[in-house]
Amino acid sequence: MYNILVFAGTTEGREIISYLVNNDINIYACVATEYGEKLLVDGDNIKVSSKPLNEEEMISLMERERFDLVIDATHPYAVEVSKNVISACKNTKTEYLRLIRSSEEGVLSENIVYVNSVDEAVNYLKDTVGNVFVATGSKELAKFTALDNYKERIYARVLSTTKVVDECTRLGFEGKHLICMQGPFSEELNYVMFKHTLAKYMVTKESGKVGGFSEKVLAASKAGAKSIVIGRPMDEEGFSYLEVVKIINKGFLENKPKRKVCLVGIGMGNLDSLTREGQRVFEEADVIIGAKRMLEALKSFNKPTFNSYKYDEIVNFVENHLEYNSIAIALSGDIGFFSGAKSLLENLKDYEVHAISGVSSLSYFSSKLGVSWDDVKLLSLHGREENFLDAVKHNKKTFLLLGGDYSPKKICEELVEYGLGNLEVAIAENLSYENEKIHKGLARGFISQDFDSLSVMLIDNDKFIDGSVTHGIVDEEFIRGEVPMTKSEVRAISISKISLNEDSIVYDIGAGTGSVAIEMALRVGKGKIFAIEKNPKAIELLKRNKKKFMTSNLEVIEGVAPNMMEKLPPPTRAFIGGTSGNLRSIIGKLLEKNPKVKIVLNAITLETISEAIECIKEFNLVDVEIVQVAISKGKALGKYNMMIGQNPIYIITCKGDDMKWGEVQEL
Repeated sequence: MYNILVFAGTTEGREIISYLVNNDINIYACVATEYGEKLLVDGDNIKVSSKPLNEEEMISLMERERFDLVIDATHPYAVEVSKNVISACKNTKTEYLRLIRSSEEGVLSENIVYVNSVDEAVNYLKDTVGNVFVATGSKELAKFTALDNYKERIYARVLSTTKVVDECTRLGFEGKHLICMQGPFSEELNYVMFKHTLAKYMVTKESGKVGGFSEKVLAASKAGAKSIVIGRPMDEEGFSYLEVVKIINKGFLENKPKRKVCLVGIGMGNLDSLTREGQRVFEEADVIIGAKRMLEALKSFNKPTFNSYKYDEIVNFVENHLEYNSIAIALSGDIGFFSGAKSLLENLKDYEVHAISGVSSLSYFSSKLGVSWDDVKLLSLHGREENFLDAVKHNKKTFLLLGGDYSPKKICEELVEYGLGNLEVAIAENLSYENEKIHKGLARGFISQDFDSLSVMLIDNDKFIDGSVTHGIVDEEFIRGEVPMTKSEVRAISISKISLNEDSIVYDIGAGTGSVAIEMALRVGKGKIFAIEKNPKAIELLKRNKKKFMTSNLEVIEGVAPNMMEKLPPPTRAFIGGTSGNLRSIIGKLLEKNPKVKIVLNAITLETISEAIECIKEFNLVDVEIVQVAISKGKALGKYNMMIGQNPIYIITCKGDDMKWGEVQEL
C-alpha cells in the first residue's frame, strides 16, 4: 500500500487528505495546531501530528516512514515551512509536490489598496481615521497595536482556540473587538460584520478563492469599506488540487475501479415519491448534482452538492472533481421521460453509469385523474418548441409538460384561437407537494388564469382526426377572395415532388392564399412552414386560412423575398410560386442559408422557365427535373360533359450541391 505524507494548512490540504483516505492510501498528515487536527477526516489509514516540525524533524520522519510522496499543502504565507519541506525532501530523496490554491485574479477595484506586508498595512492606516476590521488572523495581530487608539479602532477576527484568545486578550483585544470564528465566510456574513463594526477599512491577505478572498473584498466594497490587501510574499509554482489528484490517480491508483455515476429519477420533488432504490443511491453518494429545486428537496441527505441542470456543466464537474468516487445526479420525474439523462449518458461513457428510474409526472398525474395513459400523445414544451396543436387534432388525449414560455394559460389561449376552446383540459401545479393543485374544465375557462410555470396538462379531444393526413384538400375548402391560388392537382404534384419530412423547414415564396403552405403545414407536424407574401390581401387570406385549418406551425411573413428570408432559420425545402422578378437572388439566398436545399418551382410563362434554366446552370443545381402538367377538368353542359383545359404549368425540381455551390462562391 502506498504511503503519502501531507503537510496540511489549507482547505485544499484537508480535501486532498480526505480524497486519499477514501481511496485507501496510507496518510501521515502534519498540521500546525490541535484545531487543524480536529478538521481532518477520520480513517483507519491516517495518522495525524499536530506538532510543528523543523527541518531536522521532517528529515527524521521521512527517513523513518519512507514515504512514496510528500504533498506540501501549507498556507501560501507559510514560506519557512515550505522551504523546510523542500529541503527535507531533497535530503531524503523523496518525491515532492506543491499543492497551491488558485489566486483570485480579476478582483480589482478603486476601493482596494495593495501592500507587501502587515507592516506596510499598519503604516498606511496610521494616516487614516475610522474603524478597521482585521481579517489576517492572530499571528501578526500585535503589529496593529502600533496604531493610536487601537483598542477602539481595531476589530480582529481570529480562530476560536483558547491559545489564540488568550494571546489576543493579552494584547488588549477583547469584548466586541475580538471575533472568534472559523472561516471561510460568505459574502453576506462578511457584509453584516463589516456593517455592524462600522468598518471603514478591512485588512486581509490574498488568500485565494478557497480562503474566501473575493467574498471579503466584495462585501467590504458593498459596506463602503476600503480593502487593504497584503499581496502574496512570493510567486508560487506548483499544482492545483485537480492536477494533484490526477497525478495521484496516474501514479498510485492505476488499477482503481471506474468512478460510479448514478442518474436518479426523483419523481416530482416530494421525497415521498422517491423510490427506495433512489434513496439508497443518495445515501451512499459522495456528492449530489441537480437543479436548485431538487437539491432543496434532497438536503436531508446531508451531502456535498453541485447546483446545475446543464449537461455540459455537469459533465465538466464530474471530470474535474476526482475526489468524488460515487456521484448521484438528480433528475426530475423519471429519467426516461423528457429527461436530461439522454445527453448525460452519451457523455459519461468513461464511467460506471447506473440509471435509476423514478415516478414520472405523467403516471402520477394520470393516477390522480383516474385515467389510463397508454393512449396518450406525449409532448414536452419545457424549453423546446413542439406543434402541440397538431397533436391535439390527431389524438384523443394529449399530455403536455410545460415550462419556460409555455404556460397553461398560453396553451388555452391558442386552443381558443383555433376554435378548440370547448375541449376538456386538466391542469396540475406543484405535483406531489403540499400545495399541489389540479384544475379541470373547458380550455376557454382558463385563458385569464395564471399558473405555476412548471405545470403539466392533459387535453381531451373526443373529435380528434383519426389516421394520417395527406395532401389533397379541394380548392373550395380554402378562403380564396380575388388572389390567385395553386389548383389542387398542381398542388398535389408539387408537394409530392418536394418530398417533405415530418420535421422539414419550408419556405413558401409567393404564398398567395396559402393553399400550398397549408397543405405542407398539415404534413410536417414537427416542422415549420414560412409563407412569404407581399400582397396585403393575400396576407389577410393566409391568416384566415391558417386559423381555419389550425396550422399553428405556419408563420406568415409579410414582405418581398429574398429580403424577408434573412432572419429565418435555414430551410430544408423551398416552394417558389412567385418571385416578383427576383428568382436569381432568391435561389442565391436559399443556397447561402442551406447549400443542400431542395427547391420546387412552379412556372407558367416561358420567360420564367428560361430564367429558371439559367439559374440552374449558374448555381450548378443538381437532380434537375422539369415536368409540364396540362390539366383538363370536366364540366357538365346539359346532358354532356366537356373537358375544360387549364393553363399548362411547368414544375421544376432541383437541389443544391454543397461542394459545387462552394466553388461558385469562391469564384
